[in-house]
Amino acid sequence: MNSFIPWIGGKKLLRKEILARFPKETPSRYIEVFGGAGWVLFAKEQHSKQLEVFNDLNSDLINLYRCVKYHAQEVQRECSLLLNSRELFFDYKEQSQLSGLTDIQRAARFLYIIKTSYGADGRTYGTNAKNIYYSVDLLQSIGERLKKVVIENKTYDNLIKVYDRENALFYLDPPYYKTEKYYGNLFNEEDHIKLRDILKDIKGKFILSYNDCEFIRSLYSEFVIEEVERSNNLIQKDKPMYKELIIRNFK
Repeated sequence: MNSFIPWIGGKKLLRKEILARFPKETPSRYIEVFGGAGWVLFAKEQHSKQLEVFNDLNSDLINLYRCVKYHAQEVQRECSLLLNSRELFFDYKEQSQLSGLTDIQRAARFLYIIKTSYGADGRTYGTNAKNIYYSVDLLQSIGERLKKVVIENKTYDNLIKVYDRENALFYLDPPYYKTEKYYGNLFNEEDHIKLRDILKDIKGKFILSYNDCEFIRSLYSEFVIEEVERSNNLIQKDKPMYKELIIRNFK
């Protein structure tokens, strides 16, 4: 199953590599710490007895997920008759800062902004043809997939503390090193170190995706580190492939 939104750093092109490294024994709980577009969650097999948790610190994103989970039809209705328009994009950006919107109105505006912005940055209007209704048409099936998923809006350290168990699997896709500014400066170099320190002491298992650089390799040198390649999202003819790391604390 595909995600319904684009997102900076989304794992559409890496999800199969990540899923291939899941432990053979199904964990009793699966937790996505930096949820974003949820490409891994939507691609993974759903187990009836497994607790699934989706978390992100972006409150607008989490409001969208919660509204789609409980009120998919209403979000669809709110998105009806939308056009890909620069004027509407900036109108919605301005409206999103105002109080008085319902959660469903706020969710619809956020979905529109993310879908029509350049590179899903939520700031710059993307001057290209985007099929807004591709996302809107998926909302009911996305809502069904999220029916039993716990949706959280916590900091990474608190979330890990709350859900850590011996038979837990955490998937983490933090802002990549030196790209933190694209996520609203909610994560910094100290957070990279703090996250590593937390993961060293958890009871459960973790799978972590990162950009390939010496800082991250050194930081996680005591864990299993695998280098993978994917096609480059950016149009760079001299760099058609992009290297990333998948890190885990189990064989």
